Amino acid sequence: MKFIFADSLDYVDPAFDFIADRSPAERQPYWDDAYPHEILGYAPYDGVLVSRGIVGDHRVKGKYTASQARRFALVGARRFLRLDKPEFASLDIFGDCGAFTYVNEERPPYSPAEMVEFYDECGFTHGCSVDHIIFDFDPTGTAMSGGSESARQRFEITLENADSFRRETLATGAGFTPLGVVQGWSPGSMAEAARRLVAMGYDYLALGGMVPLKSPDIKLCLAAIREAVPASTKLHILGFAKAGDIDSFHGYDIASFDTTSPLIRAFKDAKQNYYLPGKGLDLRYFTSIRIPQAIENPKLQRSVKKGMFRAEDLLRMEGEALGLLRAFDRGEAELEETLRSVIAYSAPLVEEKPYEDCADSPKLAQLAQRYSETLASRPWRQCQCAICTDAGVDVIVFRGSNRNKRRGIHNLGVYKNHIERLDLKRAVS
Repeated sequence: MKFIFADSLDYVDPAFDFIADRSPAERQPYWDDAYPHEILGYAPYDGVLVSRGIVGDHRVKGKYTASQARRFALVGARRFLRLDKPEFASLDIFGDCGAFTYVNEERPPYSPAEMVEFYDECGFTHGCSVDHIIFDFDPTGTAMSGGSESARQRFEITLENADSFRRETLATGAGFTPLGVVQGWSPGSMAEAARRLVAMGYDYLALGGMVPLKSPDIKLCLAAIREAVPASTKLHILGFAKAGDIDSFHGYDIASFDTTSPLIRAFKDAKQNYYLPGKGLDLRYFTSIRIPQAIENPKLQRSVKKGMFRAEDLLRMEGEALGLLRAFDRGEAELEETLRSVIAYSAPLVEEKPYEDCADSPKLAQLAQRYSETLASRPWRQCQCAICTDAGVDVIVFRGSNRNKRRGIHNLGVYKNHIERLDLKRAVS
């Protein structure tokens, strides 16, 4: 099972100064920054997925700048992503249309012919057909029952595009593997879509619209699809948000899936945002310690404007929390002393009050418990990856993109190892 990382310009500055909290003045993002496979020294994934909608153009506002989009088209995906070295030659480069970026449009802004040309000219190894996302979902739906008028229209648009996409791929002799995208409003309709795609000639299908679904619903869809298509048909899950639950999907014969979950959880999950290998085949999760910039955090600045805090007091508390955390890491400060300082600075964020006025807050008590477990375990000392070795305790500090994305890249490495251990278990079982 291949783990494909859905990239969205996720790079960090290798020269970032953690003490001064800044990058070099002459830094040029992208050119001076490093992708996960560069800063770790190895690829923490089996491939990378790039969405057409992320690259963007005059029709869809992507994340790339105009100059980055031009360079992507000029040099191709592999060179743009700096995967053109021999050690990365075996990595797949998947592409999809980025259906979430045009979800409100009546029809997708890209034609099948345009997408074939885009995938081929940019050197993708795999390309998904042009789909139109369906958000309706009825887990009890069988065959083609149910479905709103909009859902049925999107169903037919997706299949018509898939047929044209495959024909265009064959006619132009494109050098990538085409994937037919499955969209539907129920397990039954998705199974019917999969059956039609196989009839068109597809042997690799990509399941779309999975992001908002819970694991049991995704499994219902997979089971229905597996019954409708030959066993040899490969399945890919697009935007698999349940990455931590991947082992429970054994038995559905998933060939590949793409996700950003291990990286995104580093700064969007409030509790489980730093990974380590656990006992057996489990993952261990830790809570990173939030110490935001006092003069940049919107919530803290609102409190200053309301007269609840003085900016100089918040700056002092911020400095004390960071200083004690680093002293704790050197063995020069006790856990309780460090924890008190961090929680005192957390009070304005959590309760919008001075710590003295909310010391008995249940929210602060819960936060203190999680922080205490993190400090006692010192997880950053248990990892030998390039991120943790270089950043040290700063990898566990929830503060700014360069720390948070580093923690996310560390998570990618741990997660890739997790997938490999799961595959090894399946191979010998």
